[in-house]
Amino acid sequence: MGQCSSTTKMRRKRRREEEEGYRESSAEKSRGCLAMVNERRSRFYIARRCILMLLCWHKYANS
Repeated sequence: MGQCSSTTKMRRKRRREEEEGYRESSAEKSRGCLAMVNERRSRFYIARRCILMLLCWHKYANS
């Protein structure tokens, strides 16, 4: 799986803020972490469903 766009945007934002000397608050950091966790969870869910379909396709092939 490739990089998600939100992760790339977060990296760009972090670099820009480091150049400007900006310090992120802990609330902003936790929001970023929550977004990343939710995205990883949804990607894992989709991958799990796809694998399950690939493993069980023969059950429904005759339908």
